[in-house]
Amino acid sequence: MNAIFSIIIILASILLVLVVFIQNPKGGGLSTDFGAAHQLGGVQKTNDFIEKTTWSLAGIILVLSITLTIRTSPEKPKVQEAQQTQQTTPGQSQPAR
Repeated sequence: MNAIFSIIIILASILLVLVVFIQNPKGGGLSTDFGAAHQLGGVQKTNDFIEKTTWSLAGIILVLSITLTIRTSPEKPKVQEAQQTQQTTPGQSQPAR
């Protein structure tokens, strides 16, 4: 399951980079490349779509990163637990040879 989350995070990150590259910092972006406002639903609708896509991808990355961090919280390895139980059990002595 952790591998699936990691793959989704990587894909969403790549898509987010591509969507940000599409945007124009002056407010034009993808919508100015197509000319007239009647194409592709107009300038405002195209900008709204790109903005919603950006926020959605960022939200997906955030939620999955937090989920993955919680799922992979550090646990004590079994070897350390076994060593600690051997050290803390009183009354055991070495067998005589």
